[in-house]
Amino acid sequence: MTRLDVRDIPPVNRHPTIHEEFEALEPGETLTIVNDHEPKPLFYEFQAEVERFDADGYEVEQIAPDEFVARFPKREA
Repeated sequence: MTRLDVRDIPPVNRHPTIHEEFEALEPGETLTIVNDHEPKPLFYEFQAEVERFDADGYEVEQIAPDEFVARFPKREA
């Protein structure tokens, strides 16, 4: 599982970085991101634009007020 903490990445670079990391995954793997807010806009973006994103397997958990852990699974072929 790939874990990416995006809190130190400038906001303008976060989505492109996340997309790159997701594309590098093998089918069946999951990208886990740590963010300072709930990544709902990113979820909708992935749902609309990323064919291999398994939206049904998406999970998000709030660990602290400024720490959200979200899992973006990559669907098998």
